[in-house]
Amino acid sequence: MNDLKLGQTQKMLLDLGPLLAFFLANWKFGLITATGVLMAATFVSLAITYWITRTVSKFTLISACFIAVFGAATLYFQDTWYLKAKVTLIEFLFAGFLFAGLYFNKLFVKDIMGHALDMPDDAWKTLTIRWGLFFVAMAILNLIIWKFFSESMWVSFKAFGLLGCTMIFALANTPFMAKYMKD
Repeated sequence: MNDLKLGQTQKMLLDLGPLLAFFLANWKFGLITATGVLMAATFVSLAITYWITRTVSKFTLISACFIAVFGAATLYFQDTWYLKAKVTLIEFLFAGFLFAGLYFNKLFVKDIMGHALDMPDDAWKTLTIRWGLFFVAMAILNLIIWKFFSESMWVSFKAFGLLGCTMIFALANTPFMAKYMKD
């Protein structure tokens, strides 16, 4: 099984499965129980991904570590603050990672997407800045929804809104990247 790859549908199910399980568990049992479900589903998803591909992306692994740490704190203290803060912290971490890379002349977005695009470094820098600012915006949006809206609204945002915003943002960048796509 070492050389197998995930199909697009399999990858989507493994990426979105934990979020869907989280959303459904919250709806049925509440946020504390849903946190445990999210942790378990994330671990299962990582294990299946690794078993099939023998690799896990760095961002997925970092996100899973945040889920483990903040999920455990949420369960231990029986306080959803930790789970809600995780979203903001991870978004700021990704932004900081991208901006620090720029400072040190390292283009992390190129490392992730360079296999599909042949862009000059100036274009990679532009794309990196865009993604960094997007992550900052998502961190701030999470704070706003967390602080000023209901818990069920926050859960919906976490489960579907972040993903939707990310997809829309990625699509909005498609025209910029299209002229550089490899066959």
